[in-house]
This record gives sequence, structure tokens and C-alpha cells, in this order.
Amino acid sequence: MAAVLHVSGQVLVGADEVREEIWVIDGRVSYDPPASGVEVQSVAGWVLPGLVDAHCHVGLESTGGVPPERAEEHAIADREAGALLLRDAGSPVDTRWIDDREDLPRLIRAGQHIARTRRYMKNFAHEIEPEDLVAYVRQEARRGDGWVKLVGDWIDRETGDLSPSFPAESLKPAIDAAHAEGAKVTAHCFGEQSLYDLAEAGIDCIEHATGLQSESVEMFAERGIAIVPTLVNIANFPKFAAAGEKKFPEYAGHMRRLHESRYDVVGAAHDAGVQVFCGTDAGGQLPHGLVADEVIELGRAGLSRVEAISAASWGAREWLGRPGLTEGASADLVVYQQDPREDLRVLKDPAHIVLRGRVVT
Repeated sequence: MAAVLHVSGQVLVGADEVREEIWVIDGRVSYDPPASGVEVQSVAGWVLPGLVDAHCHVGLESTGGVPPERAEEHAIADREAGALLLRDAGSPVDTRWIDDREDLPRLIRAGQHIARTRRYMKNFAHEIEPEDLVAYVRQEARRGDGWVKLVGDWIDRETGDLSPSFPAESLKPAIDAAHAEGAKVTAHCFGEQSLYDLAEAGIDCIEHATGLQSESVEMFAERGIAIVPTLVNIANFPKFAAAGEKKFPEYAGHMRRLHESRYDVVGAAHDAGVQVFCGTDAGGQLPHGLVADEVIELGRAGLSRVEAISAASWGAREWLGRPGLTEGASADLVVYQQDPREDLRVLKDPAHIVLRGRVVT
């Protein structure tokens, strides 16, 4: 038998469940100690399930897809930050090889982005017209790990502002097709109207969601539509506005207003009962390894410290259908020297990272 790992201190199994110790035996969590006579290693502190970045892009940078060695750097940066479960919210490259690496985080893929022709960043997405939406959704549902990613809105050069990417009537058949394939659907949305269209069509999740209004918040709460705000990326909206201001002044003003209201929007959604989860949008414009920064941002938006931690740990894992520190689960965990429930900044400095039962940091 390989060495057993004894994890002690304050093991935060859930928001309301704390254990004094767990054991890692053959890479899995055990609530019972091993038989005597085995070699035992020990780590101690405040322990969380491996953190979750529910919106990142492994293998994608601002110019498009990157080689495997660069994608490996992305995954390692996330691992070093404690993010051991990643929902890859769209990538044009094949990252299945990561599944064979015991030292890299687990990925849940959403296939490649699906966008309207010339209505998204170059080299990122399948760029298609509405009549092809169902076929591409089925294709990416089969390529992904239970998720499909749409680009719900983008700048429209004719109107000079954000507008929905696809006609409202094309959305429900596409989302129904994904559900028939066993996949959920999420969508990039900055503006207001796309949120109503996608909610009516049966969307499961929205990324960014800066355009939420009181009526759409109510729809999201009633229909169980989650949001992943990516506040560390929304911080770049003034930069995006400045870049587009000369040609698209209406868009620039709109983006600045969305930026100014970001905390109020997320707070109102949370207060209304909308599920809020942690995602950084790393890989498009941002570096990987920002999961702690996003948790801190969720706290600024009005989530309690425990709620913000849950959005990147217990709650996020339950939402994505992946176990935390339950009996028999893979031992993916992060150990801190202080209690992150007292100060979210503690999350920026993990002391030990255990992935698949092995201490990797």
C-alpha cells in the first residue's frame, strides 16, 4: 500500500460540516483511519475541497488556440492556485490529453464556442448562421463533457452596440437539442436582451450576466438559471470601452454602465435566489490562476465569506455533479495556514495542494 495521508485541523467538508481529520487511502477520502503498520504522511490546517474555476479556457489565448505545452502551463497555473476542477467554457483545441495526466486538474469541457458569423473574437468559435445552430449544438454536445457554450450577444457593427447573436426563435430548438444529447447550455452575455431570449428558451446558465435587470433576475430565480459573473474579467470593461469608443461610442458608454453596476447586479441576483458560481474567464484575455481573486470579488458583490467560498468549492462541485470531500471521493483538496472564512485573502496562499491523493505542492 502507498503511504497514507493524514489530513487534520479544520476540514471544511461543507458550509455546515467540519471534521477534525480525514485520511487519504489509495488516493481516496476515508473518514476512518487505516490499519496499523502503514506509512503515514501528515498535513494540517484549514482544508477545502479542491477549488473550482467554472469559467476558464485551457489552451486558448487572445489570438486563439495554443500548443499543448502552453495549455499545460495554463493547467499548472490553475492547479498552483488551488483550482483542481475546471469547467472549460469553450476552447478550439483538443485537451483530452490532460485527462491522462494525474498531476493536472480535472476538466469539464463545453466544446468550442458557437457564435454568429463575424460576431465574436477571431479564431475562437464556430461562426455560423441561425439555420445551422441546432446541428452545431448537437456536435459540440457530443464533443464536450455535458456542456455547450453559445455566444449570446456581441457588438453589432450595424447598430453600434451589443445585440443578441441569434434570433430568439432559433434558441429553443438548439437548447432542446443539447438537452436531448444530455448536455446543458451556457452562454456568454454582456447585454440585457439576450438574457430574456435565452431564459425563455430554457438556458441552464449564463456567463457574465452583466445585463441582468429586475425582471430577468426574477426569471432566472424562478427557472433555476445559474450565473458565473467572472468579475475579474468584467474589471476590463473600461478598457474594452476605450478600445471601441472611436467607432462605436454607444457601445463604449453601454460597457461603462455595465461595469459600474456589476456589484449591484450580482448582489441583487444573489439576494433573489439566483445561484452564483466562481469563474475567472482565464485564457481569453486573462492569465490563469485567478480563482482566489474571483472569490474575493464575489465577496465585494455581497456574498458572505462562506457563500463566496461555496461558489468555488462545495456549492460549485455539487452544481457540476462532482464530489467534494465525501467518503470514497478522489482526494482533491487544498490546505491553508489560516481560516479563509475569516479572510478570503487567505485563499491566495495555499500551503498544500493534494490532487488525486498526492501532495503536488
